[in-house]
Amino acid sequence: MRKYRKKPAIIEAIQFFDDAETLIRLSEFMNDDVRVDYSIPDRPVLKIQTLEGEHIASIGDYIIKGIKGEFYPCKPDIFKMTYEAVEESR
Repeated sequence: MRKYRKKPAIIEAIQFFDDAETLIRLSEFMNDDVRVDYSIPDRPVLKIQTLEGEHIASIGDYIIKGIKGEFYPCKPDIFKMTYEAVEESR
């Protein structure tokens, strides 16, 4: 079996929290209105339209902007194993 390494790519991401500041940042980041579902009041979820259809992000999940401009959620443990912060160039 062949092995493969993920190509390095710099992505942008915001961690989802249910507060006004985060929701505004997410709306600006995604250039769209965010849709938070409060059907279970103590467990709000963010609904994201991805290339594969609608995905659900829970509190603490990261919302990633992919290399094609698409958005998708990522669990915090997977995010931390896959990505590391980079220095921003000016």
